[in-house]
Amino acid sequence: MDLNNFQILDTLKVKDALLKIEQNQKGFVCTINRNGSVTGILTDGDIRRLIINEVSINTPIIEVTNTKFLWSKINIPREEILKKLDNVIHFIPVLDENKKLVTIFAKDNLPINDEERVVIKSKSPVRISFAGGGSDTTNYFEKNDGATLNATISIFAHAVLKKRNDNKVIFHSLDLDKSIKSKNLQEFLSIKENFGLIQSVLKMVNPQFGFELMLYSDFKMQSGLGGSSAIVSSILGCFNELRLDQWSDHELVELAFQAERLYYNVAGGWQDQYATVFGGLNFIEFNESLNTVHPLRLPLNIQEELEECLVLCNTNIKHESGDIHLDQKKQMHKLQKIEKVKSNVQIAYKMRNSLLRGELNNFGKLMNQSWKIKRSLSTKISSNYLDNIYTSAIKNGALGGKLLGAGGGGCFLFFIDPFKRNKLVSTLKNLNLEILPLVFENKGLRSWRIRAK
Repeated sequence: MDLNNFQILDTLKVKDALLKIEQNQKGFVCTINRNGSVTGILTDGDIRRLIINEVSINTPIIEVTNTKFLWSKINIPREEILKKLDNVIHFIPVLDENKKLVTIFAKDNLPINDEERVVIKSKSPVRISFAGGGSDTTNYFEKNDGATLNATISIFAHAVLKKRNDNKVIFHSLDLDKSIKSKNLQEFLSIKENFGLIQSVLKMVNPQFGFELMLYSDFKMQSGLGGSSAIVSSILGCFNELRLDQWSDHELVELAFQAERLYYNVAGGWQDQYATVFGGLNFIEFNESLNTVHPLRLPLNIQEELEECLVLCNTNIKHESGDIHLDQKKQMHKLQKIEKVKSNVQIAYKMRNSLLRGELNNFGKLMNQSWKIKRSLSTKISSNYLDNIYTSAIKNGALGGKLLGAGGGGCFLFFIDPFKRNKLVSTLKNLNLEILPLVFENKGLRSWRIRAK
């Protein structure tokens, strides 16, 4: 729309306005002063009435223009405009703070809003694992079928992504209270900082635009909750939100595994990536050709009771899962160790069946059996200090428990009759352990976008 066709100096004559209206074919014209500010509106109907009343078309426009006209500011709500145009109003001039014409709203000229800048957000939950650990590693299940039982809880890794109009890459870690600014992605990837995992993800995704990425977590680092996989998943969730052809859950798992295990080169299994992306309570089977996620749909009362029976605590000992997995990998060449992992896989199946049947006490006792097997897989999994914690928990009513993740530190998970829960919690607190909230989370990775403020 050429606004010049809708504006005329109010010092000109009515016949000039009539010619302008004939030119724009919209039936009206805005009158303006010498500063360009709109002073009124003149319509073809107004001019017809002037002629009927024998007013000369040579009369100056300023003498007959309608100065009490309807107009709008730039930021008027679209809903209000639609309501006016749906009534008797045919056009609405839009003026700026100086009363200058910006545009004209009409039934055939009401453009949709321009795209606003958006902020992409995502969060991905951590998991607690019950049984089958070690059988989710490729070196094990390429020859022997594996299976794990795990559940996600309402503790998350969070990511926030803003797309930039230049090539700069800005990264913030709220957990480490650090920020990095780079002129482009390649410069960011070359920085020698403690962000190797993040660099591995971004190297793999290889975004062709500048961005600002912020990460923060609800959990402490190296807690055995699969936090690194949750962080990777949350980053992938943000970039996936920008894609037209979005990655599926299985593809997200594969990308997370690729970034963490192949690019970052930290030894480990597959269950953490499946757990955080899919979410919920899952029984996952692994073999050389296909990994399969089986969601367990427990009755609500069983799930609520299981939640009441579990106590999660942090030893505040950081565990190095990669070193433990490497040691386990070496041990897997020994037939005795392989047989132990097979036994743990069978326990995972039994624990699954106990859950489905609501036999929770049996589930707790099987946790104890599973821990004893897991502890024997590597000398790095436990220690005298950690053994003392476990023994104290059993003496104070726990039916079973285990160190989460690879072991060596991080979080303990215990199963106990809810009536004995307070005694166990007091014992753990007296050992200077941190009790963490445990609420099951039925959703996995999720991402969304909002308009930038």
